[in-house]
Amino acid sequence: MAPFSLMSAGVSLLAKSFTVFSCTSSLQRCTSVLPAAFFNPVRCLTSQTAGPPKKPLTGYMRYVKQQQPVVARQYPDTKAVDVIRKIAQQWRLLSPDQKRPFEQASQLAREQFKVDFQRYQAQLTPFQIKQQTLERKVRLAKRKAIRKKRELTNLGKPKRPRSPFNIFMSEHFEEARGTSTTEKLTSLRDDWRNLFSHQKHVYTQLAEDDKIRYKNEMKSWEEHMVEIGREDVIREKTLTAQKRAAAAKAKAVSKKTPAKAKTKTKAKAKAKPVKKAAGKSKTTSQTKKSTTAKTTRTTKKK
Repeated sequence: MAPFSLMSAGVSLLAKSFTVFSCTSSLQRCTSVLPAAFFNPVRCLTSQTAGPPKKPLTGYMRYVKQQQPVVARQYPDTKAVDVIRKIAQQWRLLSPDQKRPFEQASQLAREQFKVDFQRYQAQLTPFQIKQQTLERKVRLAKRKAIRKKRELTNLGKPKRPRSPFNIFMSEHFEEARGTSTTEKLTSLRDDWRNLFSHQKHVYTQLAEDDKIRYKNEMKSWEEHMVEIGREDVIREKTLTAQKRAAAAKAKAVSKKTPAKAKTKTKAKAKAKPVKKAAGKSKTTSQTKKSTTAKTTRTTKKK
């Protein structure tokens, strides 16, 4: 048995050496045909342009980075947020002389960052500069949307109405199959698709009720926002509806006012000639009285 095993081992070694030699020969053939640029390891591993230089840390953040492991060792049972709070309290108690080394290091890093950033901008192509501006706009829009959403939640904006599937998912999430969240969601989606129409009708009715709830709450919330002077957070739909209602009221008022003005002018025109006639009658009676008085005087003198 031993010589047979030795023979089999030798055969396997010969086969391996044959495959290695064949692979090396094929590689040599490829390298002889293809240019050397395809086999340059430096060109394959390096990217087109390196990323932009990172912004330097402030003096406070340098102090936090230095003190975080020390404070975490002192208080092993505390949370990371509480550790940062303790470091912030320590930073407030530091004197200006103790803060100066961290601030000087931050200033030097800022100056070096300006030089590195100018060098990085000089390497970019016009297409890459345009792409960076677009990415910056997208990032700013995301930040603005997050800030606005946080502000609306602080102002007490009502939550949006839920869909029938969302109501079904919230009711049966704990009973769903699977260990992770994604597995549970996929199982709930499959269960929802397998439901009958009369079973889904219950959740559609609940969703309709939730829409009515949302509409009423939004109406009262927007009225409150108008009262406190925050029309900027009101929806465009409601603003246009309010503008249309105000325009309709103004039109109705403008239609009513000319008719009233006409009636008033007609009444004044009728009343004025009567007053003139009364004035004339008064003057004629006065003249008659004066003439009679003169005649009586003359008769007495005679």
